[in-house]
Amino acid sequence: MKPRFYLIILVLLSGCATYHAQPVSPAALMNDFEVRSLDNPELRRYIAAHCGDSNNCAPGTWNLNTLTLAAFYFSPALDVARAQHGISEAAIQSAGQYPNPALQLPLGYTSNAKSGQSPYTYGLGLDIPIETAGKRGYRMAQARQLSNAARFNIGNVAWQVRSRLRGHMLNLYAATRRVRLLEQQIVTQQQIAAMLDKRLAVGATSAPEDSQAHIALARNQVDVAHAQQQMQDERAQIAAAIGVPVAALAQIKIDFNTFERVYPAIPDDEARRQAVLNRADVLAALSEYEASQATLQLEISRQYPDIHIGPGYTFDAGAHKFLLPISGITLPLFNQNQGQIAEAGARRKEMAARVNAVQAQAINDTDRTVQNYRTALEGLRLAESLLSAQQLQLQDLQKTYQAGETDRLTLAIAQHVLYTQELVHQDALVQVQQDIGQLEDAMQRPLSTAGFPAVPNTGD
Repeated sequence: MKPRFYLIILVLLSGCATYHAQPVSPAALMNDFEVRSLDNPELRRYIAAHCGDSNNCAPGTWNLNTLTLAAFYFSPALDVARAQHGISEAAIQSAGQYPNPALQLPLGYTSNAKSGQSPYTYGLGLDIPIETAGKRGYRMAQARQLSNAARFNIGNVAWQVRSRLRGHMLNLYAATRRVRLLEQQIVTQQQIAAMLDKRLAVGATSAPEDSQAHIALARNQVDVAHAQQQMQDERAQIAAAIGVPVAALAQIKIDFNTFERVYPAIPDDEARRQAVLNRADVLAALSEYEASQATLQLEISRQYPDIHIGPGYTFDAGAHKFLLPISGITLPLFNQNQGQIAEAGARRKEMAARVNAVQAQAINDTDRTVQNYRTALEGLRLAESLLSAQQLQLQDLQKTYQAGETDRLTLAIAQHVLYTQELVHQDALVQVQQDIGQLEDAMQRPLSTAGFPAVPNTGD
């Protein structure tokens, strides 16, 4: 008997989990971060596996798509969201567990037992709980919906990572273009200042006019220095958004072709539909509402008591007794779980209101950003027309200069004005791209994958 008993205990204990320590070392985390690189072979395989457009994912191509995938691979914020989803997945397993039976070992001793009778009472029994009214199913439904909400939260965090990365890439693109245009403008302004210096020496111009030329030159040089500093800062911000050290971006060339496209036609209805169907916060709110419904069903089912069955055997003073008691039936005398049911019902109303609020916010955000984008697009078209007019004017001046009908100073000033207009056009294009980013944030979907036609910007 004893060997069998020990064997049963051994079998039961063999399925128990054991604890394994996993210490976190700050020094190891720092070393792991410092060796991160975009040349990581595992990262390259991850990008190849998740990038559907091969033209935008060629080896060595670092654009918004590939850098976004790198951010998904390295992002600590996404690691946290994935871990939270893992907790919710484990909660499904917990919700689906059946209650364990309890082993009962009744022991007793009768001090005044009759002669010839055993004074000992001992036995073996089980307490088997049985859940009623589908409680386990409602718990599992609740846990599954909360797990879905956690999964949608991963999508929400992933979009925030992409949005942050896109914003800093756009800022770097704008600063890089601004530096190039300002450097060209400085060369022209230096020529203007040199010509005015010669004219001042012979009394052909005034000192204030000459001073203004040198002030404009100094202002352009300050603007270049500021834009160059912004370039360095934005590269650091891009590295932080991806989750790699700044040195990892030192040797790569970033492709900014994404910011050379505009979308001339974005219908309001389609944009709203995309927002309602794609926004992770809307989908998460819907899952949380379904979880609240399962919670209400669970609380209603708890009006009905669970049952405990206790089959067993007892040897009592020489008598062999076999038992099958039914116990643990709660009598609903003082309450029928009304309080918990009322709380769950109120929670469901709250979640329904939250779904409506989140969806209304998504629609309002989309309508607002679509209107802002259209306004910015009109500004870009106006800047393009002014730039074209200035280019034509400069071409006419070049012809008159070649014909000897105008001087070099007038031509240089016109060239300087053209660069100024190019800066205005560049600012208009950046504004359009900023509004595209806000519209994509409202829909939580790139416009390039939403079915809207795109055209290249040809203003410059």
